[in-house]
Amino acid sequence: MEIHTYEKVWLALSLVLIVGFIATIAYGASAGPGIDMIDDKGGTVDPATLDEHPKFGDPGIEKTGENQYDVYVVARQFVFEPGTSEPLRVPEGSTVTFHVTAADVIHGFEVVGTNANTMAIPGQVAEFTVEFDEAGEYGILCNEYCGSGHHVMEGTILVMEQSEFDSWYEQQEQQTGGEN
Repeated sequence: MEIHTYEKVWLALSLVLIVGFIATIAYGASAGPGIDMIDDKGGTVDPATLDEHPKFGDPGIEKTGENQYDVYVVARQFVFEPGTSEPLRVPEGSTVTFHVTAADVIHGFEVVGTNANTMAIPGQVAEFTVEFDEAGEYGILCNEYCGSGHHVMEGTILVMEQSEFDSWYEQQEQQTGGEN
């Protein structure tokens, strides 16, 4: 049996493509460039009692160190708290650790223009860290179908200059009695 030259070429190209696809998947599944899988280190919460939770009961931003912040976000049909009715504010040049959960159904939490993307699952807390180097406005989208109002579930992250953020943060602490 003789294999024609064109058949050999197509067979070789097919094998190269298969090996290339496998290599791409292996690279992406291992330590790909800036991609981390979200694991269960965020812990769990009871979605029925989120309003009584010390962090998710009044979600928002909390300073945890020099230029480091924790942000607690609750996704509900069809809003992000905070983020939808008022923008979520963070300072530029900061490292922000998001703690995201859902109160009702599975939602998505994607920060548009970044690689920050996770699912918000009732009872589970997704925890991931993002660095915001430049002031500007970022959108937040729900990318998991969550019901009839899914298409309007969006929010905003406002990355502010450090001095502007500091005065805003101080004002918020005074209004809430230091519970931010």
